[in-house]
Amino acid sequence: MAATVHEWGPGRRGASGFSDVGAVVGATWPSEAAELRAMLPDTLFLVPGFGAQGASASQAVAGCTDQGTGIIVNSSRAILGAWQSETDRIDPVDAARTALDEMNEQLCAALP
Repeated sequence: MAATVHEWGPGRRGASGFSDVGAVVGATWPSEAAELRAMLPDTLFLVPGFGAQGASASQAVAGCTDQGTGIIVNSSRAILGAWQSETDRIDPVDAARTALDEMNEQLCAALP
Protein backbone atom coordinates (compact mmCIF):
# COMPACT_ATOMS: atom_id res chain seq x y z
CA MET A 1 0.00 0.00 0.00
CA ALA A 2 2.86 2.39 0.80
CA ALA A 3 4.20 1.95 -2.73
CA THR A 4 0.82 2.95 -4.14
CA VAL A 5 0.60 6.02 -1.89
CA HIS A 6 4.14 6.94 -2.94
CA GLU A 7 3.19 6.55 -6.61
CA TRP A 8 0.03 8.67 -6.33
CA GLY A 9 1.45 11.45 -4.17
CA PRO A 10 4.11 13.47 -6.04
CA GLY A 11 1.80 15.22 -8.50
CA ARG A 12 -0.65 16.08 -5.74
CA ARG A 13 1.54 18.20 -3.45
CA GLY A 14 0.10 21.47 -2.25
CA ALA A 15 1.65 24.66 -0.90
CA SER A 16 2.52 22.90 2.36
CA GLY A 17 4.74 20.45 0.50
CA PHE A 18 2.52 17.55 1.51
CA SER A 19 0.45 15.48 -0.88
CA ASP A 20 -3.32 15.38 -0.57
CA VAL A 21 -3.01 11.58 -0.68
CA GLY A 22 -2.52 10.45 2.91
CA ALA A 23 -2.01 7.28 4.89
CA VAL A 24 -3.48 5.90 8.11
CA VAL A 25 -0.56 4.85 10.31
CA GLY A 26 -1.43 3.47 13.74
CA ALA A 27 0.34 4.93 16.76
CA THR A 28 0.73 1.50 18.32
CA TRP A 29 3.25 0.61 15.59
CA PRO A 30 5.93 3.32 16.03
CA SER A 31 8.84 1.56 14.33
CA GLU A 32 6.70 0.90 11.27
CA ALA A 33 5.59 4.56 11.33
CA ALA A 34 9.23 5.66 11.18
CA GLU A 35 9.87 3.27 8.27
CA LEU A 36 6.82 4.58 6.43
CA ARG A 37 7.94 8.18 6.98
CA ALA A 38 11.25 7.34 5.29
CA MET A 39 9.32 5.89 2.34
CA LEU A 40 6.66 8.64 2.27
CA PRO A 41 8.34 11.93 3.24
CA ASP A 42 5.64 14.10 1.62
CA THR A 43 2.60 12.18 2.89
CA LEU A 44 0.34 13.27 5.73
CA PHE A 45 -0.29 10.51 8.26
CA LEU A 46 -3.57 10.17 10.14
CA VAL A 47 -2.47 8.59 13.41
CA PRO A 48 -5.13 6.76 15.45
CA GLY A 49 -4.32 4.92 18.66
CA PHE A 50 -3.13 7.67 21.03
CA GLY A 51 -4.95 7.75 24.34
CA ALA A 52 -7.68 5.18 24.94
CA GLN A 53 -6.12 2.66 22.53
CA GLY A 54 -2.89 2.69 24.53
CA ALA A 55 -0.23 4.46 22.48
CA SER A 56 2.00 6.97 24.24
CA ALA A 57 2.76 10.43 22.91
CA SER A 58 6.22 9.35 21.79
CA GLN A 59 4.68 6.44 19.88
CA ALA A 60 2.09 8.74 18.29
CA VAL A 61 4.71 11.15 16.94
CA ALA A 62 7.10 8.44 15.70
CA GLY A 63 6.00 9.04 12.12
CA CYS A 64 6.42 12.81 12.07
CA THR A 65 9.01 14.56 9.92
CA ASP A 66 12.30 15.86 11.33
CA GLN A 67 10.53 19.22 11.67
CA GLY A 68 7.77 17.67 13.81
CA THR A 69 5.10 17.92 11.11
CA GLY A 70 3.24 15.57 8.78
CA ILE A 71 0.95 13.89 11.30
CA ILE A 72 -2.64 14.35 12.42
CA VAL A 73 -3.07 12.52 15.72
CA ASN A 74 -6.59 11.26 16.40
CA SER A 75 -7.79 10.48 19.91
CA SER A 76 -11.57 10.63 19.78
CA ARG A 77 -12.48 8.16 22.49
CA ALA A 78 -10.14 9.59 25.12
CA ILE A 79 -11.43 13.12 24.50
CA LEU A 80 -15.14 12.43 24.07
CA GLY A 81 -15.22 10.02 27.00
CA ALA A 82 -13.03 12.09 29.33
CA TRP A 83 -16.00 13.01 31.50
CA GLN A 84 -16.47 9.32 32.36
CA SER A 85 -13.07 9.05 34.02
CA GLU A 86 -13.55 12.04 36.30
CA THR A 87 -14.23 11.18 39.94
CA ASP A 88 -16.06 14.45 40.55
CA ARG A 89 -19.05 15.46 38.51
CA ILE A 90 -17.71 17.66 35.76
CA ASP A 91 -19.18 19.23 32.68
CA PRO A 92 -18.47 16.98 29.66
CA VAL A 93 -17.23 19.95 27.62
CA ASP A 94 -14.79 20.97 30.36
CA ALA A 95 -13.59 17.38 30.70
CA ALA A 96 -13.02 17.12 26.93
CA ARG A 97 -11.19 20.46 26.89
CA THR A 98 -8.96 19.41 29.78
CA ALA A 99 -8.19 16.06 28.14
CA LEU A 100 -7.39 17.80 24.85
CA ASP A 101 -5.07 20.30 26.55
CA GLU A 102 -3.25 17.51 28.40
CA MET A 103 -2.85 15.47 25.21
CA ASN A 104 -1.56 18.48 23.27
CA GLU A 105 1.04 19.10 25.99
CA GLN A 106 2.14 15.45 25.87
CA LEU A 107 2.36 15.42 22.06
CA CYS A 108 4.27 18.71 21.87
CA ALA A 109 6.74 17.49 24.50
CA ALA A 110 7.33 14.31 22.47
CA LEU A 111 8.03 16.08 19.15
CA PRO A 112 11.63 16.23 17.89
